[in-house]
Amino acid sequence: EVQLAESGGGLVQPGGSLRVSCAASGFTFGDVAIGWLRQAPGKEREGISCISRSGESTYYADSVKGRFTTTNDNARKTLYLQMDSLKPEDTAVYYCATGIVCSGRGELLGVDAWGQGTQVTVSS
Repeated sequence: EVQLAESGGGLVQPGGSLRVSCAASGFTFGDVAIGWLRQAPGKEREGISCISRSGESTYYADSVKGRFTTTNDNARKTLYLQMDSLKPEDTAVYYCATGIVCSGRGELLGVDAWGQGTQVTVSS
């Protein structure tokens, strides 16, 4: 059974940084595409980053490109999202998820599992 557990969210000032983590179990990283989604109040869920099954490619949405970095630690089975230069519009619940394939725009397609999410609030 795939299990994903996000942690590390919190309150941060605009321009600040935060790293959220996702502990994964029940699958092998090379068998799935994996990435991060977010959902802000009143908005649709948005795919923001995706690592391909091979692990050789990482894709980002335009809204976070150049500010966010997704990495995975295969040994610890943990996915990370490093967020820099945060803006108030980055406020959302952040989810890690597994799926079938990445789009070139940072979307994870065929999402089949996700965690409970972690709240990130960017505010002064």
